[in-house]
Amino acid sequence: MKKLGLALLAGLVLSAGIVVLAAPKSDAEVIQEMRDRLEIEDLMWRYARALDTNNADAYAAIYTPDGAFGTGANATKGRDALRKMVADLKQRNDEAAAKGERRPPMYHMTANERITFTGKDSAKIEAYWITTVAAGGQNVPMRVVSVGHSVDELVRLNGQWLIKARNVAPAP
Repeated sequence: MKKLGLALLAGLVLSAGIVVLAAPKSDAEVIQEMRDRLEIEDLMWRYARALDTNNADAYAAIYTPDGAFGTGANATKGRDALRKMVADLKQRNDEAAAKGERRPPMYHMTANERITFTGKDSAKIEAYWITTVAAGGQNVPMRVVSVGHSVDELVRLNGQWLIKARNVAPAP
């Protein structure tokens, strides 16, 4: 009988803890989270457009000063290195165009994004990404060139959401 009483007491304590943890958010908290989600969606749109247009300055600007694309030894870290990474892409495209090579534009897309707030000024995005190359005329249809899964770490600095780390090949 004593064990049953302890089990009931433990169940009540756990239930109370769950109720406290699942307390509803205030209207102000819900509104702030929605604003943050919209700002994060805009950030990721600007990321894709900067990459697709080879705009090195815009691309670097959406990262934190010490932001990183990739992980481990092969990661590109810091705004200067990120700017150079995209500037090099543009240079290769410009050189190909100068040789008369026609390269259809690339489009980077994400799907099934899941934004999780990990703190007041931090968030994580998990998504699937798709990279396509536009149609190159009637006989060359649009094609998917790669797909994958990404995990992005975001932070708010000086009131602005920025990418701290973008990992497009996380470990399973």
